[in-house]
Amino acid sequence: MTDRTRVKICGLRSEADVLAAIDAGADAVGFVFVRSSPRYVEPEAAADLVCMLPPLIDAVGVFADEKAAVVCEIAGEACINLVQLHGSEDAACVEMVREAYPVIKGIRYGDDAMRCWAGEMNIDMLLVDGSEGGRGAALDWQALAAQRGSIRAPLMLAGGLTPDNVGEAIAAVRPYAVDVSSGVERERGVKDPALIRRFCRAVRGADQRFEE
Repeated sequence: MTDRTRVKICGLRSEADVLAAIDAGADAVGFVFVRSSPRYVEPEAAADLVCMLPPLIDAVGVFADEKAAVVCEIAGEACINLVQLHGSEDAACVEMVREAYPVIKGIRYGDDAMRCWAGEMNIDMLLVDGSEGGRGAALDWQALAAQRGSIRAPLMLAGGLTPDNVGEAIAAVRPYAVDVSSGVERERGVKDPALIRRFCRAVRGADQRFEE
C-alpha cells in the first residue's frame, strides 16, 4: 500500500522500547532531547539506541526552543537523521537546522503557530499536536480536517492518540503520519510493548479499511 499511514513512536529511552517499536512495525522512533521532559535521553545513550535500528526506520530527535547550532550538535552526537522542532522556533532557526537535517515542525493546534506554519513549504513535515507535546491532549480532528487543504507540508497528527482512538483520528484527518508517546505508556515516561503493538495494529487496520 503506497498511501499507508506512517507511525512514529516517540519518547523511547531503552533497548526494550526500541525493540518493541521495531517489532510492532513502526516507521520512525523519537528521542527527546528536552531536559525538562520525563522522556529525556542523553545524546550518547540515544546514539547507542539508534545503532539498533534496521534500515528504513527513521531516528527523530525532538527539541524545543534550542539554538540551531546546539540542535545540530546534539543531532550529530545522537546519530539521528531527522529533527523535530517542537517549540516556538522561528523560520530562521528552522532554515538553519534544515541546512543539515530534514525538519518536522511541531505546533499546537489552534494557536497562532497553526496560521503561521500551515502554508509553509520550507519544512519537511508539519506535526499538529493537541498540547505543547508529550502531554496526551487530543485536538478537534474534524476541525483540523476542515483545514486540511491549507496545510502544504505532509501532516503528522499527534496529541492524545491511543490504540483505541487512532483509527477514528485517521479516518477524520487522513494524515501522512501519526505520532504517539503517552498513549503507549503504562505510566508517564514508561513505554508498554503491548500498547505499542496494539497502536501499530490499529493504524494498519484503519489503513486496510480505506483500501476496501
